[in-house]
Amino acid sequence: MIKAVLFDLDGTLIDTAPDFVSVLNRLLAEDGRPTLPEALIRSEVSNGARAMVRLGFGIGPGEPGFDDQLKRFLDRYADHLAEDTCLFSGMDQVLAQLDAQHMPWGIVTNKPERFTTPVLAGLGLAERTGPVICPDHVRERKPDPEGLLLAAAQLGLAPQHCVYVGDHLRDIEAGRRAGMVTVGARYGYISADDDPQHWHADHYIDTPEQLLALLALEGV
Repeated sequence: MIKAVLFDLDGTLIDTAPDFVSVLNRLLAEDGRPTLPEALIRSEVSNGARAMVRLGFGIGPGEPGFDDQLKRFLDRYADHLAEDTCLFSGMDQVLAQLDAQHMPWGIVTNKPERFTTPVLAGLGLAERTGPVICPDHVRERKPDPEGLLLAAAQLGLAPQHCVYVGDHLRDIEAGRRAGMVTVGARYGYISADDDPQHWHADHYIDTPEQLLALLALEGV
């Protein structure tokens, strides 16, 4: 029986892509570089700030200039949190239904606490959510299951009584390794060369609202 729902953050619970797009393209314009299409940036958002720097500036970790551009990107992003970021369409109804059913929900993300906390506050979610597990709180990031197991422990639940929803292979791997029911969010930030069916999630959803039907199927 499912007793709690845990979400990945970027690309699953909230749409942070608009702020990533605007920040990266502003930096590129400042450097006289061509800006990038929103769809291209959106497909890489789940891979974090390092992916943004690699995409925009063509350099990766360990290469000259990477650390400087990463710091520049993160500092600029910190100044523009939750400007255009929002819940995915339909997600507010999902959370409202969970709250009405007294079903606890929480977040397990690879997004650092420095950004997660103000984003949740800006969206009015900080007081509604249960556990919020960031990389700052664990030794290993997803796909390691440590964060999911910590969230379940904070809820006082066995992992098998939790659902984990995510839009990336690493989310589904973490959920499986934790022993949770896994749900692949096909509406999230999925790159053109990725096939969610290869994640082997227990279930898939194309809209947030479909999660409610799945919860009924799993026996809430």
